Amino acid sequence: MHDAVMAALSTVNDPELHRDLVSLGMIERAEVVGGVAQIKVNLTTPACPLKGQIEREVREAVLTVPGVSDVAVTFGATVRVAAQPALPGVKHVLLVGSGKGGVGKSSVAVNLAASLAADGARVGLLDADVYGPSVAHMMGQGAARVTANDERKMQPLVAHGLKFISMANLSPAGQALVWRGPMLHSAVQQFIKDAAWGELDYLIVDLPPGTGDVQLSLTQTVQVTGAVIVTTPQDVALIDAARAIDMFRKASVPVLGVVENMSYFVAPDTGNVYDLFGRGGSRKLGEQYPLLGEVPIDMDVRQDADAGVPVVLAHPETPAAQALIAVARRLAGQVSVLTVNKELAQSLAELPDQLTVV
Repeated sequence: MHDAVMAALSTVNDPELHRDLVSLGMIERAEVVGGVAQIKVNLTTPACPLKGQIEREVREAVLTVPGVSDVAVTFGATVRVAAQPALPGVKHVLLVGSGKGGVGKSSVAVNLAASLAADGARVGLLDADVYGPSVAHMMGQGAARVTANDERKMQPLVAHGLKFISMANLSPAGQALVWRGPMLHSAVQQFIKDAAWGELDYLIVDLPPGTGDVQLSLTQTVQVTGAVIVTTPQDVALIDAARAIDMFRKASVPVLGVVENMSYFVAPDTGNVYDLFGRGGSRKLGEQYPLLGEVPIDMDVRQDADAGVPVVLAHPETPAAQALIAVARRLAGQVSVLTVNKELAQSLAELPDQLTVV
C-alpha cells in the first residue's frame, strides 16, 4: 500500500518547481490507516503561494489508490539552501532596492518581511538605508536602542515576529549622518557580520535608493540570493529601475522580480479606479523579470506605517495588504525555484565526465 501511495504521489508536480513531490524529497510521511491516507508534505517555504493547489492534487492522486477511502494532508516547511548559507545560520539574503527614492521601497520591504514571518518563516530585516533609515519607525520601535550581547555582537530588536536592525536605533533621532564610502562599508560589515541574527530563513535588506556604496558593499560582503526591484509605473521611475537592474546584473545578483508600487488608486466613495501614475509600466522592464505584484495606493499603508504596524498585520483584508502578502509568497516561491535549480545544477556537475559502461 505504501508503495502504491508513493507511486501516486510521484505523479503530482510542485506547480512552481515543475518536478514531482517524491523526487524533490517533499513527502515526509505517507501512511494508510483504516483506509485513510495520512500524507505530510514538507514544503520548500512556509510562505508557499500554491499550497491549496498542492493539497488538492495530492488528494486527487492518492484517492486513485485501491483501498484508500479518504486523504488527510498536512504540511511542514523547510526553507532550502543550495550550497553554503549566506551567513552562519542565515539561509537567504534578499535585497529590496529601487532606482530612485519615493517609490515606497522601505514600506514594501517591511511588509514583505512581516508577511513572511506571519506565514511561519524565520525572518530578519536590515535597514541598510543609512542616510534615511525609516524601518524602526515603521516597526514601532523608533525610540528603542540596539544593545550588545555577551559576545559583544549587536542584538537585533524584535517586533511583529521578526528581528531587525536600523541605524535609527543606533544614532540620536534627527541626527544627520555625513559619512563617506569607507564608513558606509564599515557600517554594512557590522550590520551583516557583527550582529547576532541567529537562525534565519530570510534576511530582508532594505537598500538605499540608487546604485551607490551600500549596494556595492553588500554584494561584495555576503552571498546574496537575489534582489527585488520596487518601482512605480511612470517612465521616470522605470528608467531608474532599469539602472538598478543593470547594477545587480553586473554584480551577478539574480533579480527575482519587480514590484509595481502605487500601481493604481480605488476611490473609497465611488469605487472608481484611477491610474494616477499610469499602470503596468513595470512590464516594460522585460519578460525576464517576473512581475511579483501590483500594489495599489492605500491610506492604510501610510497610516499603519506611521502607527508602527505593517499593514499586512494591521489590516490584512485590505487590497494593498492582500497584494503585498501575494508578493511575499511569490518571492518565497521564486527563491525556492532558484535554490532547487541550483541544487540540480550542482548534482549534475558532480556526475563523472564519463559513465562506466557495464
